[in-house]
Amino acid sequence: MRQRATPYFRTQDGKLVLRSGRQRRRAGHSLTGDVREHRFYSEILEHEVVFWVYLPPAFSPTDPWLYPCLYLHDGQNVFDVSTSAFGVEWGVDEAAERLILEGKMQPALVVALANSPDRMSEYTPFRDSEMGGGEGKRYALFLVKELKPWMKAHYPVRGSASDTAIAGSSLGGLSSLFVGWTQPNEFGLVAALSPSLWWGGRKLLTRLGGDEAPGPRPLKIWVDMGDVESLTDENDNGVPDPIDDLRTLKAVLQARGYVLGHNLEVREIPQGQHNEADWARRIDQVLCWLFPPKTA
Repeated sequence: MRQRATPYFRTQDGKLVLRSGRQRRRAGHSLTGDVREHRFYSEILEHEVVFWVYLPPAFSPTDPWLYPCLYLHDGQNVFDVSTSAFGVEWGVDEAAERLILEGKMQPALVVALANSPDRMSEYTPFRDSEMGGGEGKRYALFLVKELKPWMKAHYPVRGSASDTAIAGSSLGGLSSLFVGWTQPNEFGLVAALSPSLWWGGRKLLTRLGGDEAPGPRPLKIWVDMGDVESLTDENDNGVPDPIDDLRTLKAVLQARGYVLGHNLEVREIPQGQHNEADWARRIDQVLCWLFPPKTA
């Protein structure tokens, strides 16, 4: 792996400071910090997977410590405008770099896993009567059996569920909830931005509410929804359906033992829309919530 120059320096008092003007925009790229591209062939998914790994400031392969790790769906939209499907990136590298240097977030690795042409199928845990899909269990198996072991073999990541997060938006948010719920010993932290809870006749809501195992599953869950993502109102109650779904999920999780302000964060985003720019505007809050600084 080729190590790139990093956009920070250490002051005389030992603080790490982000250099101005060091964001890399060569050839149209918009990467900040040390971001490395990888790929390998997945035997489980039966296609090549492409992903990028962000390394925190002052990272060194000779460090004796291990780092928490965040796995993000739709990875081509996470770091780099040149790979983003809609020409807008989340700016996770910029946010993480700033928050870590300011002491607002633990140093962490971020894995941005690009989606494949089979995105709809891989990100959906159940089949939809109109749109198909439903290969989410196989995708979860890939994450647990192939991607996480690859990361552990190549980078100093912690293996505990309490230090491993999974996050995404839209269908990626749906996938994150499903993976965290069914693989709580692997992914203890979940962030679902604007999750597609409507998928498959809202079956995930039914699954979470009726699961036989008692008590919470993942250690912490963040879920949010913009209040203008859709104005459809099937039950004519004056509340947009996505917000109805969010409130239902909130009630389901609280019934399962989750406590707001402790291990559950639910946010309705005023004027929030269903797009990359809106998710980018709140990613810093998500990162701080997933990986708050350790207290002595």
